[in-house]
Amino acid sequence: MASHQQAHQRPLQQDWANREYVEVITGSIKKITDFLNSFDMSCRSRLAVLNQKLTELERRVEYIEARITKGETLS
Repeated sequence: MASHQQAHQRPLQQDWANREYVEVITGSIKKITDFLNSFDMSCRSRLAVLNQKLTELERRVEYIEARITKGETLS
């Protein structure tokens, strides 16, 4: 009878071990996903700021080019 119980406990123990493994993997995937989402938002924000700065610089260059073309001094 004891060997019969042990035969049923092995698959049960293996099932719990598998469940714990799946739980660890799932938690790790969630952490990676959270990090990647945070990284994405950070990159998008920084790129938006950089885009604004570049747009402003382009406008300044166009303004200076227009003044030079008209022969105006920059002082």
